[in-house]
Amino acid sequence: MTTTDTVSFGYEEIPSEEKQARVGAVFSSVAKKYDVMNDAMSGGMHRLWKDRFVRRVKPRAHESILDMAGGTGDIAFRMAPSGAAITVSDINQDMLDVGMERAEKRGISGLEWSCQNAETLSFEDKAFDAYTIAFGIRNVTHIDKALAEAFRVLKRGGRFYCLEFSTTEWPGFAQAYDLYSHKLVPQIGKAIAGDADSYRYLIESIRRFPKMRDFEAMIRTAGFRHTKVEPIMGGLVAIHSGWKV
Repeated sequence: MTTTDTVSFGYEEIPSEEKQARVGAVFSSVAKKYDVMNDAMSGGMHRLWKDRFVRRVKPRAHESILDMAGGTGDIAFRMAPSGAAITVSDINQDMLDVGMERAEKRGISGLEWSCQNAETLSFEDKAFDAYTIAFGIRNVTHIDKALAEAFRVLKRGGRFYCLEFSTTEWPGFAQAYDLYSHKLVPQIGKAIAGDADSYRYLIESIRRFPKMRDFEAMIRTAGFRHTKVEPIMGGLVAIHSGWKV
């Protein structure tokens, strides 16, 4: 008897081959309102988290940086003033379209935009000095494959930075956030984006994501060294980093 490889889609277990299409449908649905919803869900704090993230990355002129799952451009726009050559990649063309439109409106030029699957990148080995991914890795079907690809496309001495939701360890706040996220976020999504189900999935995907130390172990397993975890708000969000040495 053959067994079907299953993965999580929120709290649901589904065949692994279905996840990419279902996640794609979620982000196509929310693309136009994605940044507005980020403000509504985080009280605008996602902007501070992303600022902090880019300060850790320290992009520099003449570097080549891959911003994976960077669809709407939030991280790339913050790195652009550094003069680095930035490639914005996302598996969802609708998200990239929103990002390109935003870049044009802001007068930000020089970014490369590329539709890519994080698990099977088309880039050559050792092509980039840095790899960034913000609030995207929990949505890939096989996280280990995405990490392996990140390692492959980085030059020796290259750095990996990931900003992702995790599990806050602050007593009391964890319970309050659980209540807010499960009960209110889908309703906010319905009111602003006309889509409660997609935001219900996004919250559930956070709950299913590995805890901070477990994810750090996955990064090390992919080959990265000098790994580090920087919790924000007790681990509600965390910056993960590692080096290809």
